[in-house]
Amino acid sequence: MSDLEEFRSETRAWLEANCPPEMRQPVRDESDACWGGRNAIFQSSAQKLWMERMAAKGWTVPDWPSAYGGGGLNPAETKILRQEMAALGCRSPLSSFGIWMLGPALLKFGTEEQKIHYLGQIARGEIRWCQGYSEPGAGSDLVSLQTFGADEGDHWVVNGQKVWTSYADKADWIFCLVRTDKADTYQGISFLLFDMETPGVTTKPIKLISGNSPFCETFFDNVVVPKDQIVGQLNRGWDVAKYLLGHEREMISGAGNAPVGSLGAEHAELLRHDPLLRAEMARLDVDSLAFRAMGEKFIDEMKAGKGHPAQPNMMKYMGTELNKRRAELVMAAGGSEALEWEGQSGGARPRAWLRTKANSIEGGTSEVMLNVIAKRILALPGA
Repeated sequence: MSDLEEFRSETRAWLEANCPPEMRQPVRDESDACWGGRNAIFQSSAQKLWMERMAAKGWTVPDWPSAYGGGGLNPAETKILRQEMAALGCRSPLSSFGIWMLGPALLKFGTEEQKIHYLGQIARGEIRWCQGYSEPGAGSDLVSLQTFGADEGDHWVVNGQKVWTSYADKADWIFCLVRTDKADTYQGISFLLFDMETPGVTTKPIKLISGNSPFCETFFDNVVVPKDQIVGQLNRGWDVAKYLLGHEREMISGAGNAPVGSLGAEHAELLRHDPLLRAEMARLDVDSLAFRAMGEKFIDEMKAGKGHPAQPNMMKYMGTELNKRRAELVMAAGGSEALEWEGQSGGARPRAWLRTKANSIEGGTSEVMLNVIAKRILALPGA
């Protein structure tokens, strides 16, 4: 037996023995996932146990170094773990912007002290993060952001506002783009970390057309941020931000995760009675399989240092479109029952369908993604 075959066998046995049956059911919605944090509310004892067991193995972040709370697995072993979890239907033990976005940026740009201090907490689900990028006048054009950090010697004093800050009202800390040099429009931006309980930080939820409020406005009024909470170089935060955006777009696309287009047995059975919708379901399944294959290829290339910088834009655009198509088919499968808004299901289907409309805006609009693909990958004239 090869080393990888032995690892697969041991991994399968461990998962079978340690993943609670309740954690082998699909996640119903965002609130059903485990987000961790110092004020974490677990949906069940099984959810808490599953996160703790996986964190103890380092498998909430299997490919991070063991010194920082990870599993220390190589790319082949990480892929096997994901495959075996999918085969058993195991849920991801921890949903975290710290894992998906900040962690990779810290691994690349953080000091050793920052890695030791923050990464272990992220891996164990002890700290929940939000992202402070967009502002009312700076969405896709982040270079025009105006949130400013005044240099006060051993700390900055930050004033300004962010918008569309996902789960800011539930987060413990924020990773934030702050202008630290008003004279240098492009390079005068720094990447700061600070506690959301710091005096002067306030949040206000934004209600969406779905009736839910995952996004917030976030306000900074004379917020004191110590100098050692900068990631990367002063006034070079854009380097960190661009690197992190690639990981954000992969996260939004669902790269490497469960099939984006899978409808589930309940909806699929309803669609089988309509030949036109059945054909649409088949097209979605085929495109989803192609998307997963592309995602696996891009992830392998990225870890081998051979990835193209614009590949996350491709993943983000395609994942967005597949998710929207999936939601459309779920609505079609439900017929008139899918229009129910406040009944027994709480309007889960129409609310989820409406929520997907934001996918083509958040993390960079689809129009921006297509422009980048045209220019950076296809090298089209005039792009």
